[in-house]
Amino acid sequence: MTKRIGQVTLVVRDYDEAIDFYVGVLGFDLIEDTILSEHKRWVIVAPPGVGGCSLLLAKGVGVHQESRIGDQTGGRVFLFLYTDDLDRDYVSLCDHKVTIVRSPATEIYGRVLVFADLYGNLWDLIEPIATFD
Repeated sequence: MTKRIGQVTLVVRDYDEAIDFYVGVLGFDLIEDTILSEHKRWVIVAPPGVGGCSLLLAKGVGVHQESRIGDQTGGRVFLFLYTDDLDRDYVSLCDHKVTIVRSPATEIYGRVLVFADLYGNLWDLIEPIATFD
């Protein structure tokens, strides 16, 4: 039996501003944007390439869900994005004025930096020592 995680839900304040960030700033692909009702959409974004996990952008509804926007993991790094060129992506993040929480550093597994998305969720951007597919 084969299993994989297909999507992870990311609670957002607004669908369009989230799409603008993940597609326009991070360079993700917009996989789907389907209207489900007057207030709900099925929005999936993913880094370009084959396979891997995608993000389901879900608009927070009500005080409880809205309180989780930007802090779904209590301030810990939440998501891990792998790259084949950390320097290129670091320049792009800086050009887009993305908050860099920790500058590029070399670790035993590769080069890494920490950035915050538009809501404050923390991401590791990792250029692993070993190649990935």
